[in-house]
Amino acid sequence: MTFNPLEEKGTPVDKQMRSWHDIVKRPYNKNDIDCYSRTRQILMNGIEVEAWNFKHNFMRNCDDLDLKNQLVQSMRIEDMHQTTINWLCPSDQSVLETTLGYEQVAVELTAWMAQNEPDEYVKETFNFGLLEDFDHLYRYSQWAYLMHGINPNDILQGQTDVVVGRPTQYHHNDSRVRLRKSYDKNTAHPQTKVNIYTLVSAEQQTHNYYAEHGFMYGNTNLCKTYAEIKDVEEEHVTMYESLIDPSESLYEKLLLHEFTEVCTYYTCYEDEENEYLKKIYEEFLSHELGHLHIAKNIFEKYEKKDAMEVIGNKIVIPNRFISQKKYVTKVLLDECDKRLGANMDYHRVKDLPADWESYTAQRKLNGHGAPSENVIQIMAVSEGCDIVLADEKLKNKEADIVEKSLQNDGTALDTVLPEQIKELRQNDLF
Repeated sequence: MTFNPLEEKGTPVDKQMRSWHDIVKRPYNKNDIDCYSRTRQILMNGIEVEAWNFKHNFMRNCDDLDLKNQLVQSMRIEDMHQTTINWLCPSDQSVLETTLGYEQVAVELTAWMAQNEPDEYVKETFNFGLLEDFDHLYRYSQWAYLMHGINPNDILQGQTDVVVGRPTQYHHNDSRVRLRKSYDKNTAHPQTKVNIYTLVSAEQQTHNYYAEHGFMYGNTNLCKTYAEIKDVEEEHVTMYESLIDPSESLYEKLLLHEFTEVCTYYTCYEDEENEYLKKIYEEFLSHELGHLHIAKNIFEKYEKKDAMEVIGNKIVIPNRFISQKKYVTKVLLDECDKRLGANMDYHRVKDLPADWESYTAQRKLNGHGAPSENVIQIMAVSEGCDIVLADEKLKNKEADIVEKSLQNDGTALDTVLPEQIKELRQNDLF
C-alpha cells in the first residue's frame, strides 16, 4: 500500500457539517443488498460509536479548553456519521435478520484479522473469540427460522457456514479469566493496534445492539437467548480491550482511534461495489483524514513525539470481508475444546482442573438450563432437525464437535448431546 494517511489532507473539520437531507440517507434494500455491504455498514456503525464515546470520555478527563475546542468539533461529526451509517439499515429488516448480519461481521472480521495478525498471542485470542461468535450465529439462525420462517442464507448468502461452534453455554466465565496479556505499545505493530481497536468497536456495538433490541420479541425463550449472548459479548469486549497497552496516553489513544477510522473507511471504500454506499465511505474517509490530522497535531504537541512512531506511514487493512469458511472450519475442528486459563493462557477441556474458576459461573448461569441449548431442543421438537448450512463433510462432524466440546462440570441440564445431534442430522430443512 502506498496510501500514507499522514500525507493526505482530507476535509477540514470546519467544512464537514452537512444538512439533515445529507445526514439521513435512503436505506439500502434488504432484498438485494450484498451481504458484505451489510457487514461493512454494521462494522462502521460500531467504529463511529466507539470514536464518539471515546472522545466524550476524553472530554470528561480534560481541563484544557483549547484541546476541548478541538475535540468537540470532530466529536459532533462522529455522531452525525453514526446517524448516517446506522440508519442505512432498513426499517423492514427484522431484529433477527440484522442480528445474523452482526454475527456474520464477527465471524468474517475476526477470521480475517487472525490470519493477518503478526502477534501470535493476539492471534490465538482472536481464534478463541471467533469460535464463540460462530456458535452465536448457529443459535440465532434457529430463531430466525422459528420466528420469521427465513432461511439464514437470505442474509448470509452462502458466504458463512452455520453449524455448532464452541457451545454458547461454555462461553460464560469467571470475569477475571477473560483478561489477557496486553501488547507493548513500543513494539507492537500498527496492524495489531488497529486490529484490536477495530474488534473492540465491533464487539461493543454487538453487545449494545442486543441490549437495545433483545427485548423486542414476545417470546421469552428468545429474549433469554439475547440476554445470554449479550453477556458473552460483554466478556468479549473485556477480553479484547485487555489486549490494549494501558500505558497508552489519552493523546495516543485519540491518534489510534482516528487512524482506525481512516483504515476501516479506506478498506470499505476500496471494497464496496455498491456505488451509493461507496460514495458515503469516500466522503467519510475524507472527513476522518481531517480528524486524523487534528489528532496527530494534538499527540505531537503534548507527547513531543512523531505520530509515525505509533501508526507508521501507511494504511493497514483490518476488515477485508471475504468468505472465511476454510479457515473457520480448521479452527473449529482444532480448538472447539479450548478454554480460558487463569494465567492468561488456554487449556483443553480434558486438562481443566476440578477447581477451574469458570465452573462456578457456569453452574449458576446454566442452573435452570441454557437458552442457547433450549432453542435446539425447540427445533428438535418442532422440525426434527437443527439448521446447519455447510458442506456435507462439515455437517457430518457436528456430533463430533459437540462431543469434543462437552465439559464434565458446568453443563446445562437441557444440553443437546451428541447422540441427539446424530438423530437431527438425518433431516435437513434447506
